[in-house]
Amino acid sequence: MPRAHDARKKMYVLDTNVLIHDPNALLNFEEHDVIIPMTVLEELDSLKSGKQAVAADCRQAIRNIDKLLGDAVPKDIERGVPIKRAQKAEPLGTLSILMNMEHVGSHSLPENLNDNKIINTLAELQKRHKSRDIILVSKDINMRLKARGFGVEAQDYHNDQLLDDIDLLPKGYREFSNSFWDTIEKVETLQREGVTEHILKREGELARLNINEFVIDEQGFVGKVVDIQDDKIVMQDLHQDDLMNEEVWGLMPRDIYQAMALNLLLDPDIHMVNLTGSAGSGKTILALAACIEMTVASKQYKRIIATRSTQGLDEDIGFLPGTEAEKMEPWLGAIVDNLEALHEDDENMTASVDYILSKVPLHFKSMNYIRGRSFQHSLIIIDESQNLTPHQIKTIITRAGNGSKVICLGNLAQIDTPYLSSLSSGLTYMTERFKGFRHGGHIHLQGVPRSILAEYAEANL
Repeated sequence: MPRAHDARKKMYVLDTNVLIHDPNALLNFEEHDVIIPMTVLEELDSLKSGKQAVAADCRQAIRNIDKLLGDAVPKDIERGVPIKRAQKAEPLGTLSILMNMEHVGSHSLPENLNDNKIINTLAELQKRHKSRDIILVSKDINMRLKARGFGVEAQDYHNDQLLDDIDLLPKGYREFSNSFWDTIEKVETLQREGVTEHILKREGELARLNINEFVIDEQGFVGKVVDIQDDKIVMQDLHQDDLMNEEVWGLMPRDIYQAMALNLLLDPDIHMVNLTGSAGSGKTILALAACIEMTVASKQYKRIIATRSTQGLDEDIGFLPGTEAEKMEPWLGAIVDNLEALHEDDENMTASVDYILSKVPLHFKSMNYIRGRSFQHSLIIIDESQNLTPHQIKTIITRAGNGSKVICLGNLAQIDTPYLSSLSSGLTYMTERFKGFRHGGHIHLQGVPRSILAEYAEANL
């Protein structure tokens, strides 16, 4: 946002979905004035005890508004209460509540919808403050279109959108044509305890590498960045044959991308792994095989917590019969499907899957009940994480206790949540934020190994 001395202060009017998307949005408009329409407060009030995930965000937004307004009297609230962001910080901008205004004249939208009420109120506010820039901020594309058509400026909420193009999102690896070493002038190689490391000058293409990012070339070289310093990087030399022959609970990688993903999943020093890719690229089966290996075989972790974000989950789970685990089974069918795929060559696949489910400490959890929990020494699989907002994904990841590992799986091309796009998804936000995290890694899986049919459908439909 431009500072006040560079441009006149603007008036930003927030829609309900912005406060649900980010309950702390009130603090992100610098020196400009923030306005909450009365209709938005009414919507927050009606949603605060509804669907669990949304209700929690509504309650947090209401608490933030109450904290900022403090003991202000009605006249001060109407005029605008200074927004304080820290104990000693100077107030920047103001927060006010906007009462519904009666729209004068015939040029108005029918007020049978709350969106129309807000747009009509803004149009009237615009008439009364012609010298001010009044902007509606909404995650709802249709509402922004209606507002613009009615003569009210509107824009999306971009504060947690870190990228302008999804193609800029790190893939977790850099591919070099021919030989990677053709681009290197000087290298120092060290060998210790069976590990080969190359110390390279941090310049050119190497300056853009992140920690735990891989380097692959057409000659079969695979390297992994294990340390980054001001002027140099340390790259571990990984043998491609070893990676491709790594067997995890009977599963072997089908390509180098799956092999790199397994390397991150099995690394005890990596506490956060993001796997993205198209449908059928192997995200879930890789995560599940690695998790079973680390709980049953090596016993590095005590349990596997499986959850997922899905449209309708919050309201539908209450109507399904049975315990929490039984209610979650229809939503987490992908986990069971992949268990069957891991044991499809067994003499009795059904018996094998039942045996594994009885032996593996695998727990299906609803996201509704993850808030407030703390999971110690656990593997936490979050499937369909592209449907989470940045605020929601933060809430879940912070549940990881001592000795736990979080694995986020998602396809940014299949977002089902209203008001989210591939750029504003919590999975995108987290991947970009964690790219410099020493104990985190990300791999974008390639191809569609599920079947010839799935591969053709992904490319042509």
